[in-house]
Amino acid sequence: MPDITITFLGTGAGNCIYRAHTAIVVDCADGTRLLLDSSSGNSVMRQGAAVGMLASQFNQVLLTHHHGDHMGGIPFISDQRRRIDANAAPLRVFSTSEALDRLGKVCLATQLNVPSVDEEGAYFADGSQFLGWTAVDNGKWITLGPNTLASTFPADHIPGAVGWKIESNGVSVVFSGDTRFSPSVAEASQGARLLIHEAFCTDKDQKLANSRGHSSAGEAARVAAQAGVAELVITHIDSPFSADTQPLIDDARLHYPGPISAANDLTVVTVATP
Repeated sequence: MPDITITFLGTGAGNCIYRAHTAIVVDCADGTRLLLDSSSGNSVMRQGAAVGMLASQFNQVLLTHHHGDHMGGIPFISDQRRRIDANAAPLRVFSTSEALDRLGKVCLATQLNVPSVDEEGAYFADGSQFLGWTAVDNGKWITLGPNTLASTFPADHIPGAVGWKIESNGVSVVFSGDTRFSPSVAEASQGARLLIHEAFCTDKDQKLANSRGHSSAGEAARVAAQAGVAELVITHIDSPFSADTQPLIDDARLHYPGPISAANDLTVVTVATP
């Protein structure tokens, strides 16, 4: 049975000047490819091209929230897909109604050929759809591939922010999105093979992280421990820790005994399936 392969195209916090913004590719065991968040600008296209992933190969985006460092790349990806293939199917985006409303406004503001958006997507002047989106409800599973399902859960960041749980061939991978320490993330992560959780800073600056809607490395590890996940990968790294993530890992080890690593841009993690 094929494994699940996770490629981190961007691992930087919003103000990080050394890393691309958040974008994670999940290649599921059944052949389904999912893009978790879309970074900002052309980062996904640039980072993806470095590992042989072109914009035309992204068909489904799971969006956690509407901050620019997480959704700003979607107009660029969708535009590049249409330039490669004028008859390409619309890029599908799944998120909360709050995030999709903001995405529609971004499309109108940044794409010259987008005269309209509605509850189903964004359209060119000729009426053809280049983005299609679906609002999701927390806890409701959606089918994204032959053996791949996904659902959202609340994150404690901004209104409408969520994390995503992906199940493929009986294996669960969870992405916290941007969030403060949250019991809902631990609940959704119960029994997951892998938890990808943001870690904005060390525990010393936990109050600062929380004031900005983020978690410390220790808080990420506490979620992993409460959920009983098999492995923790931390991401959303800020500039002070970009070159040396060991302080984050050291803090996390105080709270979680399992395998811990910090993702860098273009890190690849493999999750074995039964």
